[in-house]
Amino acid sequence: MIVLFGLTVFFYAFATHRNDDRLISKPNIEFIGENNLFITNETVSKLLIQNYKGVKNVPKETLDLNELENALKSNPMIKTAEVYVAVNGILNAQIEQKTPIARVSTNASYYIDDEGAFMPLSKNYSARVPLVTGYIEKNNLKSVYKVAIKVKNDEFLRKHVIEIHQDINSKLSLRLRKDKFLVQLGDTKFLNKKINNLKAFYKKNLKDKTLSSYSKVNLQFENQVICTKI
Repeated sequence: MIVLFGLTVFFYAFATHRNDDRLISKPNIEFIGENNLFITNETVSKLLIQNYKGVKNVPKETLDLNELENALKSNPMIKTAEVYVAVNGILNAQIEQKTPIARVSTNASYYIDDEGAFMPLSKNYSARVPLVTGYIEKNNLKSVYKVAIKVKNDEFLRKHVIEIHQDINSKLSLRLRKDKFLVQLGDTKFLNKKINNLKAFYKKNLKDKTLSSYSKVNLQFENQVICTKI
C-alpha cells in the first residue's frame, strides 16, 4: 500500500509538471452571438501577441489568463472575453462583440451600442442601423440611446425609422423611410405613449391614403397628435 501510494504521488507530480511545461499552441478564437464581424481573428490574435510576446510556444504555467482577458476587453469593439487553456495545450478565446443600435453621423462618426456606450466604426463591417444627427455629445448619449433602443426593440419603428435627430435644445425627432413628414418627439418622457400615438396616426392615415399630406407630426403633448399639413 505504501509503495502504491508513493507511485500515485509520483505519477501525479510528474503529470502536473508535464502539464505545466506544455507549450501553448496557436490561439483558437471563437466569436459568440451575432455573426457580424466588427473585429477579426487577426485583430484578436494581435491583442494576445502584444500582451504575451506571441502566446504560441509559451509554457502554460507562465500564462496569466486574467491579464489576457482584460487586454481583450480593453478593445472598444469587444463586450466580453473568456480565455482558457485546454488540456491539449490549445489557448481558446471566446469573444462576444458589442451590438450597435445606432450610428452617430456628425463631425464625429461612431456607433452607440445596446448598453448606451460608445463603439467605434469598423473597417470590416457596417451595421444597418438608424443614423443619429444634430447636436450629439459622446459623453451624453442618454436621451438618444433611449430612443435608439426603443427603435431596435419595436417592430414598427425598426421597419420605418431611418434617422434620430437631436437639436441644439435637446429636442428629439424622427425621420421615416418612406414618408416625408417629420415626427417630433420632444423629450423622452412618456415615450411609449408617444410611439403608440404615432402608430395609431400612421395606421389610420395609411388606410385613408393621406400620409403624404403632412409635413410634421407633433407628439410632444400628452394624449395629442398635432399634425401640420403641407
